[in-house]
Amino acid sequence: MATDSTLDLAALEVAVRAELDGKFAARELALKNCRRIIQGSSKAIRALHRGEFTGARELLDEVRAMMEEIEPSLAEHTDIYHAGFYYDAVKEYAEGELTAALVEGRPLPLPADVGVHAVPYLKGLGEAVGELRRRLLDQLRVGDLEAAERTFSDMEVIHDLLAALDYPDGMTSQLRRTTDVARALIERSRADLTTTIVQERLRAQLER
Repeated sequence: MATDSTLDLAALEVAVRAELDGKFAARELALKNCRRIIQGSSKAIRALHRGEFTGARELLDEVRAMMEEIEPSLAEHTDIYHAGFYYDAVKEYAEGELTAALVEGRPLPLPADVGVHAVPYLKGLGEAVGELRRRLLDQLRVGDLEAAERTFSDMEVIHDLLAALDYPDGMTSQLRRTTDVARALIERSRADLTTTIVQERLRAQLER
């Protein structure tokens, strides 16, 4: 016959609930602001392409403020910080900051300067290559070949750095895939730029 258990788990329940309640609160705060971070970063990038640099800066500053609100609660819950949903939001912000620097012709900020870890920073840098392709096509459209060649050069330099960082995918959150996409965009841009340059030379020869 079974006897009544004398096992008392009350202290254990209190201990694990204290930890998990804190983790849950941090997760909910991060989730609540992730969409706003992504949307704000995307709006900033679109503003940059329209030449609205002041508006883009204001949006990025708002996003940075949201991140600074979230991250103290994540300090003791690094598993949530590195979870896919928050990492993606941080990556979008990094992409916005890096695109701003590239478009405005400023030196790229370091990860510490924008308050993000190296991995989401690098993934944001890789995705900024796509924004540079868009900028290059806009420059070709208006006939600014010199600016387009500078933009293309920036794309290649970024890819060279990413390709040189040969670390396991488990460490870099599939950075290699981002690098492969950047390389494909660069090859398409090379073809577009080359075609435009050849056409411009032919046009110049015909005019002479």
